[in-house]
Amino acid sequence: MTGFRAPAAVRRISRAPFVLAAGLGAIATVLAASPPPQTARVGDIVVGVSAALQGQSGSLGTELNRGSDAYIKYVNENGGVNGHRIELKIYDDGYQPAAAVENTVKLIEADKVSLLLNYVGTPTVTQVLPLLKLYAANNVTLFFPFTGAEPPRVPPYSDFVFNLRASYREEVEGMVKSFLSVGRTRIALFYQVDAYGRSGWEAARRALMEQGLKIVAEATYRRGTGSEGSMKEQVDILKATNPDAIISVGSYAAVAAFIRDARDRGVEAPIANLSFVGSNSLLNLLIQIGKKSGRDYTGNLLNTQVVPSYGDMSIPAVVEYRKLMEKYEPRQMMSATNLGTDSDGLSFVSFEGFLNAKLLVEVLRRAGDTPTRDQIRRAAESGMSFNIGLREPVSFNPTRHQAMNHIYLTTVKDDQFVPLTSWEASRR
Repeated sequence: MTGFRAPAAVRRISRAPFVLAAGLGAIATVLAASPPPQTARVGDIVVGVSAALQGQSGSLGTELNRGSDAYIKYVNENGGVNGHRIELKIYDDGYQPAAAVENTVKLIEADKVSLLLNYVGTPTVTQVLPLLKLYAANNVTLFFPFTGAEPPRVPPYSDFVFNLRASYREEVEGMVKSFLSVGRTRIALFYQVDAYGRSGWEAARRALMEQGLKIVAEATYRRGTGSEGSMKEQVDILKATNPDAIISVGSYAAVAAFIRDARDRGVEAPIANLSFVGSNSLLNLLIQIGKKSGRDYTGNLLNTQVVPSYGDMSIPAVVEYRKLMEKYEPRQMMSATNLGTDSDGLSFVSFEGFLNAKLLVEVLRRAGDTPTRDQIRRAAESGMSFNIGLREPVSFNPTRHQAMNHIYLTTVKDDQFVPLTSWEASRR
């Protein structure tokens, strides 16, 4: 049995669906033989997903859905939700907006899903939002996309989306305030040229403007750039302004290339990344690059997270996550090409996916014995608190569609991201 990765069938047949009943690992094996797609059984709750499973952001979609799958397997093995099994139907969009739109139409019209879940990325989600508004009469709701951008959080699209994670604005504001607290005021920006990058740029601009400051320099790259590409031009643009901190708004492959070239060209300023980068994917890639060149690229590296550390065993959800991942998504089931985990097959992204699934199950339990799309939305907006095993319960209401606002700052120690307890080491 192999772990959850995009199989050969998907490379040959773009956006072929995954239908998860027995689990992601089993489906990868089945699809490699290219049989007809499975169909959900009568009475199943069908959940639709469009996410990057391959390409430069493939580890993000892979890990997010590994975490969700572990919890859903557990629920299904224990009677389902009010007697209904949950079936995940997943399409690979390769982090491409047009593919995400096409997949969403299929999920709504052909697959008749009850809801949408775990979409990955700002460029894809922002293109899907107008489609959800167009289908407003169908009451289709997107739960817990892997993006912190503003469009899913503000009118006219916030009615159609429920978010678990904090926003990019909150992540960037946390970074800026922390850098300023240790005297680092010359902040530069490296970002992806698309809706994701612009979200980070706007957040940084606003946070600095509130302190009477400006971005001292900015450099961009195109979505889809890999780690083998050169970022020397971008590095030189930022280096010329002598920044004392750099905020990076990118995907892990391109960011790894930027960090490599920045350090090789003598830029030693702290580089801070948003949660979307995929901390484990970025770190593993930097370690690989460092082994080839004989130097360490993991120093002075900071990342914000939107979930607590999956190593904090004082948090009940962490204990449950680690137990169920070991049982249902063990490391040995995975392809060796997946960069997205630590040595135990765990990651911040899969922990977020686990929490997504756990919160969704709680919503479904309160939606009734035969939940309709409208009942699912009303159950989420009920204002009741959901205990998903974090230190505080989470909740939604008709005007609040974001469950969490916390951000967690981490840095690298002994080849892993750990909570950052003090910024004094970064004082200017």
